[in-house]
Amino acid sequence: MKVKDAMHKGVEWASPDTPLREIAKLMRKHDIGAVPIGENDKLVGMVTDRDIVCKGLAKETFDYEVARARDVMTKGIHTCRADDELEAAVGHMEKLQVRRLPVIDRSKRMVGILSLGDIGQTAPVKVAAECLKGVTAH
Repeated sequence: MKVKDAMHKGVEWASPDTPLREIAKLMRKHDIGAVPIGENDKLVGMVTDRDIVCKGLAKETFDYEVARARDVMTKGIHTCRADDELEAAVGHMEKLQVRRLPVIDRSKRMVGILSLGDIGQTAPVKVAAECLKGVTAH
């Protein structure tokens, strides 16, 4: 099974200058926990609901009214390719202990995201169970 068979497509991007309030609204609208951040047609980071809370709201000096995606985003995002074997991508997620991987094509353009939910819905039970165990390990 390939990543493209499990990933979800139609992912919206935001820029590093997008207000966090707008990022949060996107998350609510699409019932998602992460928004990719792109600049100059390149993926430069990811903002997760956890980033908003732990890197933002939990800090006493944080001003949510003026905060931007760049203020809380995780940089150095790992990716996989749409034509990668799903088991290899799952192994990558386990190793990194991440719940989602942006999916890129041969031109390095983001074409989707592979999430734990996608894996749980489409992957063989053994692969899904191993992924969940690896990603959530302390």
